Amino acid sequence: MAIIPKTNRRDFLKMAATASGGLLLGFHWASADATSASMEVISDAANIPLGAVDFNSYLSIAPDGIITIFSPNPELGQNIKTSFPMIVAEELDADWTNVKVMQAPLDTKKFERQVTGGSGAIPHSWERLRKAGATARHMLVEAAAKRWNVPATTLVADKSIVQHIESGRKLSYGELAAEASNVAIPTDVKLKDIKDFKLIGTPIRNVDNHEMITGKPLYGLDFYREGMLFAMIQRPQAFGMKIKSVDAAAAKGMPGITAVVTFKNNVAIVGKSTWQVNKARKVLKVEYEAEGAIESTLDHDRLFKELLESKDAVVKRKDGDVDTAFKNAAKVISREYQCPFLSHAPMEPMNFFAHVRADGAELIGPTQTPEMARNETAKLLGLSPEQVTVDLTRLGGGFGRRLKADYVLEAAELSSIVKAPVKVIWTREDDMTGGSYRPAVRYRFEAALDTNGNMIGYKLKGVGINAGNTTREDNFPSGAVENILIESVEHKSPITTGAWRAPITNFLAFAEQAFLDEVASAVKQDPIAFRLALLDKAKQSPVGAVKYDIDRMKAVITTAAEKSQWGKKKDVAQGFSVYFSHRSYVAQVAEISMKKGKPVLEKIYAAADCGVVVNLSGAYQQVRGGIVDGLGHALYSNLTFKDGVTEQKNFNTYRLIRMKEIPEIDVHFINNGIAPTGLGEPALPPTGGAVANALFKATGKRLYNQPFTKQEELKGVNLGERL
Repeated sequence: MAIIPKTNRRDFLKMAATASGGLLLGFHWASADATSASMEVISDAANIPLGAVDFNSYLSIAPDGIITIFSPNPELGQNIKTSFPMIVAEELDADWTNVKVMQAPLDTKKFERQVTGGSGAIPHSWERLRKAGATARHMLVEAAAKRWNVPATTLVADKSIVQHIESGRKLSYGELAAEASNVAIPTDVKLKDIKDFKLIGTPIRNVDNHEMITGKPLYGLDFYREGMLFAMIQRPQAFGMKIKSVDAAAAKGMPGITAVVTFKNNVAIVGKSTWQVNKARKVLKVEYEAEGAIESTLDHDRLFKELLESKDAVVKRKDGDVDTAFKNAAKVISREYQCPFLSHAPMEPMNFFAHVRADGAELIGPTQTPEMARNETAKLLGLSPEQVTVDLTRLGGGFGRRLKADYVLEAAELSSIVKAPVKVIWTREDDMTGGSYRPAVRYRFEAALDTNGNMIGYKLKGVGINAGNTTREDNFPSGAVENILIESVEHKSPITTGAWRAPITNFLAFAEQAFLDEVASAVKQDPIAFRLALLDKAKQSPVGAVKYDIDRMKAVITTAAEKSQWGKKKDVAQGFSVYFSHRSYVAQVAEISMKKGKPVLEKIYAAADCGVVVNLSGAYQQVRGGIVDGLGHALYSNLTFKDGVTEQKNFNTYRLIRMKEIPEIDVHFINNGIAPTGLGEPALPPTGGAVANALFKATGKRLYNQPFTKQEELKGVNLGERL
């Protein structure tokens, strides 16, 4: 096993020779098998305007050597717009300095899985992209071999140049592009050995860095088209309320306002600028009435207690004889953990542009699921999906919120009503009160121990509000305990919820790892040794299905322990956590020191196994970002309800982590040579558990609920505050 040192921060479609002699190579991301396609003539392959030609994702090579790669997946900061082209360029043996990357629009006939979510883009496309690059390289080498009348085996390709080894003759990809377009497309190509990678595994700057830093228009909020209208929407702030009456007279009389429209359960103010629209919205008078039950956070506390005693729970996994194990146990440990609703709070509030015409609809903006946006818009407007186009902007955060299409449909429906292009913009208050929150959940964990301190029984019951399955029943320690029962209960509520970064596991991991730590303490075992023993048991004598990779999990555990010098440091309390999610494994060690009698979080070590690391710089930022996100929400964030209304409406009351509160983060990757397995989410879940377990070591106090800073155990304490 090798450790990568820490760092800071399909198919080919042979299109045609271009009018200027360049080679255009398209590839279908749904498969990696090459096929022929009709020819297209492009005058400048290096500067193909987005959407000007009906392409799928493709690679083009211009006579001047510029290589253009279209990236189809939405980019929200997970680095996909840089990583996808890196994979193609690696197998192509391209000179990265001559690569241009462009965002592709939605095209479900030519692309597959144009989705950002579930940390699945790289795992899905890894082999497809490699074959795409390798196929192009093969064609270029064959073209050079034909020109020089030498065997292709005597040639090498490197940095966009093909060289004849014996004579030293060289030709650039640009010089070979036209001839390569006449080479037969191979049915199979040889991929590189991972050890021969030159680009993959290195730190590469994000391809949008310059545009982001210099304020170039990249995001949905940046989009502007001459003649478009702006709109803001008044939505019921209380869940379970409906419109009773609307008085829009004053708003309609405001400067720049072109329409006030009531549709669904909303009132939209439409005008010529966001400033004018926002001012008019403030004088709009809307009266609401109750449509159903109105919930409050206090009701949820009572509800959770009732649901935990419910006999209607859905059994998600059951191994062995759980009742007998607990009946005969020498000791039973039972603990409960609870988390609140959370807002996604993306830095860029929700927004989308729509232009609905008689012959179709045009959508432009930030979405994680462009196909869903297209299909739901088509259904809403009575169009065929082929009549709806979707162009993607960069997303200023999503975290699961932009998996939904509600805000897209608002823009589309409004445009259809006012018969004009419209851009709908949410305010931060709209975002905080508009729903689609992380579900509130409560867990009860129980462990049955025998006289030797062995865990012979394990129970987990999760109850959640619009959470679906509150558990991940096949995750560790399932498979390592003879008798196990995992159940889930869901309560339906008018409060809307949705996937929030690392769905369910974002809190479940904390609760599980904090509980296992407490069990280890009760049997007087080192927390890491306790987990490793359970993993050994799952490997030697598995109970039921084991759906996680034991060796990969052990590798991150031992690496985190080694890098943090687990148990060898003085004057520092260490807490451990490990979790498997989205096909990857992350172990963390948090360190807390006591300063002036108060605990301070100083450092977090992380060992991650996500398979082959594509972009070392981007991977580091994903782990670091996941840890910061997990830490901040575990410490501070809290969304509560009173009479169905959120009590937090902006960042003055909804607390996020601040830069000065971020500890040092030391990241290490396991290089095991397997295909990539996802990294956008796996680093978040373990963080809360590592921090809570370190706090126990430092103070002797256990934490059971989030946010930590709202708990009595941390009254007057800010773990992230540097003294």
